[in-house]
Amino acid sequence: MKIRVILLAVVWVLAGAAVCSAQDSQIGTWTLNEAKSHLAKGAPKNTTVVYEMAGDQTKVTVDGVDAAGNPTHSEWTGKFDGKPYPVTGDPLAETRTYRRINSRTLTLTHKKDGKISLTGRIVVAANGKTRTVTTTSRDAKGRRITNTAVYDKG
Repeated sequence: MKIRVILLAVVWVLAGAAVCSAQDSQIGTWTLNEAKSHLAKGAPKNTTVVYEMAGDQTKVTVDGVDAAGNPTHSEWTGKFDGKPYPVTGDPLAETRTYRRINSRTLTLTHKKDGKISLTGRIVVAANGKTRTVTTTSRDAKGRRITNTAVYDKG
């Protein structure tokens, strides 16, 4: 009887670990792979993105360069629940919203002055080693800009 209880406990622990790792596929440090990315000329680049747990929320720290090559840094802490949470350090957004589609896919919305300034989709590959971020926004002249950034897990 004890062996059966121990075996059942081990199975539950392993199943729980599998579920947690599937739900947290975004967690980790992601580095931009410029060779695989398709970024608009002069577009800002998020060179490093770090997802980490902060209690029951997720903290996202983004470092990169703006169109002029100046360093950028922004931070967001919230849940992937489709609700807006404040973002600091991003001149193009006051709030950022993430919504989980499945264990490997998120949608993303930035808002500035109450208006959507950027939308996107984030997909982690099945092997967990790369992540592709496709975003759509508008430039200063109102033209639509689409960027595809590919990141490698570091």
